[in-house]
Formats: sequence, C-alpha cells, structure tokens
Amino acid sequence: YAHDTKEILQAFTDGINAFIAERKRPNGPGLPVEFRIAGFEPENWKPEDCLNRMAAFSMTGNAFRELQHAQLVAAIGAEKAGELLNLDPVVALDPAPNADFSGLSARLLTGLVGSDTRIEFSGKALAESNNWTISGKLTESGKPLLANDPHRVIAVPSLRYIIHLVAPGWDVIGAGEPGLPGVALGHNQNIAWGFTIFGLDQQDLYIEELNPSNPLQYKTASGWETMKVQKETFAVRGEANVVRELKFTSHGPLLWEDGKRALAIRWVGAEPGTAGYLGSLAVDRARNWREFEAAMKGWKVPSENIVYADREGNIGEHSIGLAPIRKWTGLLPVPGNGRFEWTGFVPIDQLPHFFNPPEGFVATANNRMTPEGYPYKVGFQWYSVYRVKRIKEVLEQAKTSGKKLTIADVQKLQTDVLSIPARELIGLLRHAAGNSADPAVQLLLSWDANWDANVTRESAAAALFELWMQDVSAAVLRKVAPEGAREILDELAPNQVVGYLSHPSSSAFGANPEHARDQLLVDCLKSATERLTKLQGSDAQKWSWGKLHMVRFRHPLDRYEGASFMDLGPVERPGDAETVNSTGYSGKSFEQVEGASYREILDPGDWDKSLAINVPGQSGQPGSAHYSDLLPLWAEGQYFPLVYTREAVEKEATDKLTLEP
Repeated sequence: YAHDTKEILQAFTDGINAFIAERKRPNGPGLPVEFRIAGFEPENWKPEDCLNRMAAFSMTGNAFRELQHAQLVAAIGAEKAGELLNLDPVVALDPAPNADFSGLSARLLTGLVGSDTRIEFSGKALAESNNWTISGKLTESGKPLLANDPHRVIAVPSLRYIIHLVAPGWDVIGAGEPGLPGVALGHNQNIAWGFTIFGLDQQDLYIEELNPSNPLQYKTASGWETMKVQKETFAVRGEANVVRELKFTSHGPLLWEDGKRALAIRWVGAEPGTAGYLGSLAVDRARNWREFEAAMKGWKVPSENIVYADREGNIGEHSIGLAPIRKWTGLLPVPGNGRFEWTGFVPIDQLPHFFNPPEGFVATANNRMTPEGYPYKVGFQWYSVYRVKRIKEVLEQAKTSGKKLTIADVQKLQTDVLSIPARELIGLLRHAAGNSADPAVQLLLSWDANWDANVTRESAAAALFELWMQDVSAAVLRKVAPEGAREILDELAPNQVVGYLSHPSSSAFGANPEHARDQLLVDCLKSATERLTKLQGSDAQKWSWGKLHMVRFRHPLDRYEGASFMDLGPVERPGDAETVNSTGYSGKSFEQVEGASYREILDPGDWDKSLAINVPGQSGQPGSAHYSDLLPLWAEGQYFPLVYTREAVEKEATDKLTLEP
C-alpha cells in the first residue's frame, strides 16, 4: 500500500464514527432508515474494517470453474471435457494421477456468495468492464482520451461514489469504493487511469486426504498435520448465539469435507497487502508513468487491466495482480500432498504492459492479454472476446479512415450496441432460411432482411434474435456435449456457439453437417418466434427488445415489509452481454443483472471537458433528490460534466456543504 495508508485509514474511520455518533446522540437526527428497517444499530468502525476481502473474492470464479471441470472429467473423461471448455490458449486438462473427483461439483459453493450480489453464486462474470486509451495522434485535440466503464451487478445504492479530493498533496477526482478512502479510478492533475478485471487464476482447490483415525489431521509430504481450528460466534437476534468451527490446512480454509477428503482453497487474497483497491491510494498521487508503474506494485487484488493517459501525451496499460507461479494448469482441483504448491508470484514487470504502443491505442474488455508463448500459467478462461473486438474494430476504422476522434465519438462507442455474434450468425440463418419452403420462415426472413445487428430497445429483430440465440445455444450444446455433460456445463460461450455453427463437424451434426446445421437454425427460428408471440402477441411490428429486457434496481432490504419504496425501475434497456454497452441478463427472465455502474471519459488536454455518470445516483438516502437523479441520464447513454478546476467547479455547483469539527 501507500506509505501513509495506516494514517489514512485511521482518519477515514474516525470520520465514519463521528457520523455514527452524531446520528445516535440524544435528540439527534437518528440513523438512516435502513437501520430502522433491518432493526439493528451499527458498531463503530475500525481501520481493519477497510481491509475486507470479500468484494474482491466475489469477482473471481476460479474455484467454481475448477469444481465444474472436475465434475465434467468424472462424467466424460478429461479429453472430452477439455474439448468442451472455452480455453485460451488451448491446453489439455491435467488431472493428477489417480485423482478422485467423485462427489465434487460446483454446488459445494452454493453458500459461498459475493458480498455485493444477491444473485446465486456462479462462475459467470458479474464483474466485466471496458476500457481504452487513445493517443493524441488519433484525436481531434491532439491529446489522449481515456474511457472506462466498469461493469458490476445492478444495485441500489450505487456501487461507487464520485468524489473530488483536494488537500495538501491531493487533487484527485473520480469514483471511489464505498467503505474505502481514496479514488479507485479517475484522474489527478497529471494522469488518468481506469480498469477492467484481468482474469488471473488466483485460486486453487486442494483435495486433502483425512486421517481415518483423526478427522482433524490431513496428509502432507512430511506426514499427518493437524488442522488449525478457529471458533467464530455469530449473534442471532432473538436466539442463542451460534458457534461455528472454521478449519484450516496449510492451503487455506475448508469448504467441504466428507470424512475421507476435505476441500481447501488457497487464494491470493490471504496474502499480506491484498485488501482490495487500497493500491489506489498511491495511484491517486502518481505524477507520471514511472510513478504509476511503481504504484502498481501495491495493487494486488483484484487483478486488473489498468489503462493510462497523461498530460504529456503518453498512453499505456499495465495488467496487474498477484499471479501464482504453478507447474500445473490450475484448471482442476489437485491433491494437497505437497506436490502442487505455488513457487512464488509472477513479477509485476513480467505481466502484460504497454507504453505508447505503435497502434496508437490500447483496449481491454476482460479478454486475454497474455501473448503467445507466455511462460506462466496465469489463466486460460477469459470473460469476453466480442466486446474488445468491437472496440478495436471501431478504433481501427477511425484510424484507417483518418477520422480524428472526439469525446462524442468515445461516448458513442461506450454506448454501442452492435452485436458481433448477431452479425456473424445472421448470415448463416439467412442462408439456411433461404432454403426453407416454410411460408412463415420466408415471411420472417423478408421482415428481418435489413436488420443491422444493433440490439436497440425498439428493435423487433433484436428481440427475435435474443430468443433465437438462446434456443440455438441450447440446441448446439445438445449436439456437441454428451448427455452426462449438459447439465454440468449448462451453456456454451457465444464464441463457442459461433465456432461450432460456422464449422459444423460430422461428429456433432452427422453425415451431412451443413444440412443439419441449417435445419437446426430454422427450427430454432420457429421456436423463438412461437415464444416471442406468446410474450408480445402475434403482431411482429409491435415486438421490441426493450419490452423484454428491463432493469430493476432492487435494494438489499426490499424483502422487508414496506421497504420496496427504495427500489427503482423498471427501465427498458438495449444491448446484451456481448455488446460494448454490456447489459447481461440472467436465464430466461431477460432482466438485466450487470452493466456499467459508472462511466468516465477523461480528457488530459482539458480536464474540465471530462464526462462521467454514476447510477442510480450519488446519494444512498432514499429521500434525497440525488438518490436516483442520474438514472434517466444513464438510461439514455448520457453523462454529466466531470469538471475539475476550481473555477469550473464553482460555476457548476448548485449546493455547498461545510463540515466543521
């Protein structure tokens, strides 16, 4: 962390405690309504409360995926299981000799949920993001532009808080994380930065062999070792306290045991100095690329791709985070017998990074950043391929045409809803449907002929495509996966579906694979049309994606009687999980569950021209005018000025609050 982190945390918690004391004093204003609804009073904060790791843990899905892979291997074997996984680079699964995966499944993690989500835990990404930084050689102003939109679970109150910190040695503005001091992403006088998740494999599961004579002992390379046992007491309102024993091996806490085996997890977040986002306290005061890189050494969890731009015209990117050095792939649980141990962490200067790249820009969107032949096994499963492909496509088109990019162009790209999977698959569908004599298919084909693959709220074709894509994905999974694997795998990634359909194999589609593929596409078009008709009626001209795809901001306490007034929405939404304006939805409800919780477009040439948006509002108080006043802007892809200089701030300010000790 920064050299003065301890002092900052103490001052930060002192401020929180002063607020609590003011609210709780006799005849004081009282605690916020949430405490009255939930029926408890907050304890005073301690600096160590800012060292919580759970939010960072909820952004990793490696443990889930290891169990899913183990279950697949147990069902269909390592070779076939590996063929079904979306690995990049492609590697063979490497189960340890005589590995016993019986009884293991991702369901073992059902109770292990992220602290910032009420969605059932899964290995799917709920922490996606986009960012890019553009050289002044490609912009109208001649200075760099930097864009970032972190994607998180949809929530109210907002997951971030925009703040401008001005103090001796500080002049930084951007989005902070509630419960933590500083600005996590934004800019100071000299540099700007923004991040996306870099999907490092920072977790490993260990199968510990238990001593039949003593279930508190587990086998190691040097014999039986006794677990550490820690008792935790949980206060339960209206009932007796509940005491739970937490067990730890040398690898970490136990997640499960069956009397013969136990499952322990090792996670880099248990290493010293890994409290999430506190690395930003050094970045907040960095003045150039050299100081920025030095600050990166203190940013270990969560792992990020951090883009950079400065007033001198430089741009760059550094992928950072603690990356274990391991000899195996990390894709499956391994025995805890001492043969599968981390041998250190990848030095930060050997993680991917770029400074003033010849392309004139850097873009990331949770995609693979490691080059071919990268010597470390830091990860094989990445969140997305299509968003970064679209971002690079737009930037390359501007570069090739000679168009100089502006803030308005960047804003348009952040809210872009062109679906590359739709663009790639619609051609196959039109070919397949063109060979069909079914009048209904021909009618839909003519009606849909001019769709440009933009998933807008108003689009009927987009609504049909999204339902069709669901049916196609399920049908392809049935073709390529053995029966015993389908329930485990649940679904294929969109790029896998596109790959299987673009190059149908006889092993999956039979003796005439292209004909079978075409029939699948047409059959799914019919089934999707029937479903959409049931949902929105028989008049296709009245269909629209926005009527299906909505967002609701649900307060964590809305389950309490009378608390639903804190919820917001519904609001119709464009896009899907694969568009730059990512609006991923869960299952067949079509309700958006993740998306850009904050957006920034930063202009080092003139900081006052920068833009931002935070959703649904800056305030967490339901009665405040600022609880949801930014939601309409966000819903329309709009921003507000993120002014920085004192003169501009005074001009834009509508209220002033002075806090006196």
